[in-house]
Amino acid sequence: QVQLVESGGGLVRDGDSLRLSCAASGTFSSIADMGWYRQTPEKQRELVASITGGGNTNYADSVKGRFTISRDNAKNTVFLQMNSLKPEDTAVYYCNAKIKRRPFYSPSTYWGQGTQVTVSS
Repeated sequence: QVQLVESGGGLVRDGDSLRLSCAASGTFSSIADMGWYRQTPEKQRELVASITGGGNTNYADSVKGRFTISRDNAKNTVFLQMNSLKPEDTAVYYCNAKIKRRPFYSPSTYWGQGTQVTVSS
C-alpha cells in the first residue's frame, strides 16, 4: 500500500512563509513526477507546482517567484516552500505523485489527504 503523508500547513499572516512536506511510504519501485495542487470551495483543484524525477520544475503563474518546489529522492519526499503568502493562497493543498509499484508497471497517481493553508490579511 502506497501512502502520501503531508505536513506543514497552518494559519499565517499576509507576507509570511510556510513549508509543506509530503513523504511517500509503502512498497514501490520508483517515483516519477511529484507535485502540489490546491483547492478551495469556489475553485476546482489546480496545479501549484510540479517536479520531475530529474528535477525539472513547473509553476502556476500565480506563485512564480514566491513558491519553490524541491524533492529529496533518498527520502521519497517533496517540499513546497511558500514565501510572501497572500490571502488568495488560502486553500487545501494536496500532494500528488506518480509512482511505479513494480519496475515494469505503468505509474499510478496517488494523492495525499490534504493540508489546510490559511493566510489572513
